[in-house]
Amino acid sequence: MRALTALAAAALAATGLTVIGDGGTEAAAADSATAAHHSAAPRSAAAPHSGTAAANLAKNPGFESGLDNWTCSGGSGTAVSSPVHGGAGALKATPAGSDNAKCSQTVSVQPNSSYTLSAWVQGSYIYLGASGTGTTDVSTWTSSASSWQQLNTSFKTGASTKTVTVYTHGWYGQPAYFADDFTLDGPGGGDPGEPVPATPGGLATGAVTSSSVALSWNPVTGASGYNVYQDGARVQSVSGASAVVTGLTPATSYQFQVTAANSAGESPKSAAVSATTKEGGPGPSVPKHAVTGYWQNFNNGATVQKISDVQSQYDIIAVAFADATTTPGAVEFHLDPALNYSEAQFKADIAAKQAAGKSVILSVGGEKGTVSVNDANSANNFANSLYAAMQKYGFNGVDIDLENGLNPTYMTQALRSLSAKAGAKLVITMAPQTIDMQSTGGGYFKTALNIKDILTVVNMQYYNSGAMNGCDGKVYGQGTVDFLTALACIQLEGGLAPSQVGLGLPASTRGAGSGYVSPSVVNNALDCLAKGTGCGSFKPAKTYPGIRGAMTWSTNWDASNGNAWSNAVGPHVHGLP
Repeated sequence: MRALTALAAAALAATGLTVIGDGGTEAAAADSATAAHHSAAPRSAAAPHSGTAAANLAKNPGFESGLDNWTCSGGSGTAVSSPVHGGAGALKATPAGSDNAKCSQTVSVQPNSSYTLSAWVQGSYIYLGASGTGTTDVSTWTSSASSWQQLNTSFKTGASTKTVTVYTHGWYGQPAYFADDFTLDGPGGGDPGEPVPATPGGLATGAVTSSSVALSWNPVTGASGYNVYQDGARVQSVSGASAVVTGLTPATSYQFQVTAANSAGESPKSAAVSATTKEGGPGPSVPKHAVTGYWQNFNNGATVQKISDVQSQYDIIAVAFADATTTPGAVEFHLDPALNYSEAQFKADIAAKQAAGKSVILSVGGEKGTVSVNDANSANNFANSLYAAMQKYGFNGVDIDLENGLNPTYMTQALRSLSAKAGAKLVITMAPQTIDMQSTGGGYFKTALNIKDILTVVNMQYYNSGAMNGCDGKVYGQGTVDFLTALACIQLEGGLAPSQVGLGLPASTRGAGSGYVSPSVVNNALDCLAKGTGCGSFKPAKTYPGIRGAMTWSTNWDASNGNAWSNAVGPHVHGLP
């Protein structure tokens, strides 16, 4: 670990940068003439702008569009949904032993003009600066920002300067830092003769759910991007002529406008349109009998899909998977670049599924999941980060698929906290392994019972399993009707409601290492539990007509097999009594 020392700060000052620190020995070494505490303020007030001041010249300043327009050294940067200062995105950049995690963009400016640069940061030893100014390049920094802190600096361009590079970076070997809401204020440059784009026309609303509104407008010639405003405040920056605004409150009226932007500046706002979100929680209610499918955010040889490609028989689509972070308990979500799937289209596809009555949730865990919720702090981080992802993408809830066990006390705390934030229509599913549900004393079973009043369904994985005990005390091997019914009986008699029990199976032989059964076996097991017909040697003492349904891994493997699983199991589930 190479912490920033007074010697390092002095070395930075020797490069010719104006270094503005937050005080202490670092600032003293960097500029011995300035020993006072600067609190990250500019060294001097900016001179008045020459020319007409444009809107914020920084592109994608709040990372609402991922890392668009930004370049980060060594792949050190990523856009995250938590923590954020404003909007739904922020930059997270992680230094290494030989990389200070510098993220930058080049902006068009005008010669002989004055500019102010600011950004909000969080972490340790974080810099904000501008280079290529043609006069004195500037940099300001803070050694510690435990919460969001604004850095500010200013500069004047040289007589022939038409572009500058604005940047932020951390320090070698230090932990990840966060940055958000960059502002570069001053006259826009633009290409010679390039005008500020015209105001977009044709703004209209599309699909409206209880938590999202889809918008579209006419493209503008010369625009490199568009800004979306909700009740006067910018909430998104997108590259195309459509967007989905998420994280809205049910039964609430909102007003939206858009602007067009390029390197010359930003157009006036469009005429406003209004939309009122639907009643209820964040999305539709799950039907009485439901089919759940996991959607793969990666390519493992199964058919690559967009959310819009998922077969209509699926009522709950679990997006697999959320990513663990360096913050204990916290998760985030990023689309796999290999899918060639834009964030804007992903959000729009989620909203379209919800408008069709489907629920789209974020799955946490999986075979390689490393999320650990084992104390109050990590439980709080888990709930906060999941809610942030729900707000950003429009997810209806969460799936718990932690295959390395869980702590029932703190997972219960986390899920109840999430429920308090998200409301009554939060969808919570779980996908334990068979061993996790053999006894009510197990961590998964305890958690399910602890949150029974807010739990949607437990879809146990009846595959990749050894032989297990049924509720009659007999041992059953996987791959049979008896294995499904006798193990489901443990949950049904152990305290879960029939509506909270589903059967999880692979969609094809390639979907799991073992345990695949034909769709007819799944349907027979459902009939046995719901109606007492189609049973094997085990027949439950009573029927459970409210059984929720079935789950499969995955919609992608199902598509690879011609959707044979969902075409057979889906109608059967939906036809249960």
